[in-house]
Amino acid sequence: MKIKIINPNTTHTVTEAMARIAADIVSPGTAIVAASPQFGPPAIEGFYDEAFAAIGVLDEVRNGDAEGCDGYVIACFGDPGLAAARELTTRPVVGIAEAAMQIAGFLGASFTIISMVERVRPMLDRVVAANAMGERCRSIRMVGIPLLDFDGEGCRALIETCRAAVVEDRAECIVLGSGGLGAYADMIGREVGVPVIDGVAAAVKTVETLVTLGLATSKRQSYAFPPSKTYTGSFEGFSPRPPAAGPVGARP
Repeated sequence: MKIKIINPNTTHTVTEAMARIAADIVSPGTAIVAASPQFGPPAIEGFYDEAFAAIGVLDEVRNGDAEGCDGYVIACFGDPGLAAARELTTRPVVGIAEAAMQIAGFLGASFTIISMVERVRPMLDRVVAANAMGERCRSIRMVGIPLLDFDGEGCRALIETCRAAVVEDRAECIVLGSGGLGAYADMIGREVGVPVIDGVAAAVKTVETLVTLGLATSKRQSYAFPPSKTYTGSFEGFSPRPPAAGPVGARP
């Protein structure tokens, strides 16, 4: 089995950190491939960044199908390009936000999302609503330090932000609202005493399970292949083409 982690930003150190986390938790026989798009923002901190990042995600999914990947993780908490990626392939595609929130729902009645800067709050509000998690999400708290500037001070601020979520917001779980925070999950859990869910780990194990079960993305309606047409200009290379013949809903 080959799972591709797509970091929608172009910061390769973050991509490499995600790959290390995933490699430590997958079953024997599961290979992890991690990639960043060839173009796009170094960090996703708003809807404008997200729009360009989604194009890179689709490019990596298309490449991944050609490379024989069995499933995909979109490793940004806004889940950029998730629905479009599911249209593009029959392989399972899971976003780290939806995976983390679903796993949190198995472990507690409520959770708080911890992210980096206030600028991303509208993106997180949207992803919570899109996953119908408004009743479970106690709060969204920000550390106040951009991920690319994270250091020892940031680590201390992260722990205190998580502790405030548990004490003041009565969150029963912590959901890390950035793909680059996974390395801190175990430490935070020890410090604050509640389950801490890293979306990358949650999504990787979800994809692994779906592939093991032989399940594929439904092509019935919502995620049907895009109709064939020719795009113009710079996007001509992204023109949808007829899919290869095969049973709908079956994993290739």
